[in-house]
Amino acid sequence: MKMSWEYIIIAIIILIILLAILKAGKKDVHLELNKLVEYLGGKDNIISTETNLSRFKVTLKDVSKANKEAITKLGAKGIVEINNDLKIILGPNSKQLKKYIDNMK
Repeated sequence: MKMSWEYIIIAIIILIILLAILKAGKKDVHLELNKLVEYLGGKDNIISTETNLSRFKVTLKDVSKANKEAITKLGAKGIVEINNDLKIILGPNSKQLKKYIDNMK
């Protein structure tokens, strides 16, 4: 009987550690999304957003306010600028970023 209690306590401790890691991971994503919005010139600089698979397309009021180098450092695989549009290859985070920006407005 003594062995089974030890296993239960170990399982509970592992569960608590896993939950703490998952919660910390969510905060990091939130901070990264905040930084991406900042690097796009702030929420007031964003006119519209679209996603297509791993690509995130954003239309900006002033594209010169966007910090493309910083966006790349956050993990963008590539950025194409056409007029006031930026097409950013973000991978699976593109849908999450669009949802985040839409909720800000």
